[in-house]
Amino acid sequence: MDDPIKPDPPGTKILMPNDIDLTILIPVKNEEKNIIPTINRIEKKININYEILFVDDFSNDETKKIINKISKQKKNIFLIENIKQGLGESVKNGIYHSKGKYLAIMMCDCSDDVDDLKKYYSEIESNNLDAVFGSRFLKKSIVSDYPKMKLFLNRLFNYFISLLYLNRYTDYTNAFKMYKKETLIKLNPIVSESFNVFLELPLKIINRKYNYKIISINWFGRKNGYSKFKFNELKSKYIFTLIYCFAEKILLLNKKNKNNK
Repeated sequence: MDDPIKPDPPGTKILMPNDIDLTILIPVKNEEKNIIPTINRIEKKININYEILFVDDFSNDETKKIINKISKQKKNIFLIENIKQGLGESVKNGIYHSKGKYLAIMMCDCSDDVDDLKKYYSEIESNNLDAVFGSRFLKKSIVSDYPKMKLFLNRLFNYFISLLYLNRYTDYTNAFKMYKKETLIKLNPIVSESFNVFLELPLKIINRKYNYKIISINWFGRKNGYSKFKFNELKSKYIFTLIYCFAEKILLLNKKNKNNK
């Protein structure tokens, strides 16, 4: 059983925007069993000034109730609710409301390794990067309980993107990445409505020649709840995002060539 959430001690300083190094953005939908484990994992290992920003996408279980209760005890935990449905909307709302200098997107299924979150922050801060991209498929990565068909489709699509972009990165579609917030703002408009937002963001980083680094990360299959990822429903959205971002890449290259003449 997970430890109950402990309130901050009396007199703890309320974090103001300039105090916050990192926003941990966690989109949620019907994740009542994973809220407390997710918070506990972060609190045990992250020791910088951070906020956890949950963005709820019309949950119909106890997710919002649990987060609201915790946020009254913890001054760095917040909940906002989508007005328009969709995971892409959750990410856009999270970026808008975040107060950290850097922003990491994590899922609430306990699949992402918090030790990798620490690695992300160390890399982006010490090297003044615009983004850090994790890959679950490098030699040092540990991947556990990944559904076989989903893994096959993931590898096929990501390798295709790598060939199209002539880029060595091969885990574009994974949500778990870290960005400098001011760089994320420059990526607007963000047009993706669902999981394809996690493809749009790194492709725009690459298109616009921002500084990023690729590191190995781990991934563990969820133990509680169920995945909201439905490939048959999302494949057209991924294709749209890839075409949209590749068209942007071509336009930016043409603009650069014209400026160089």
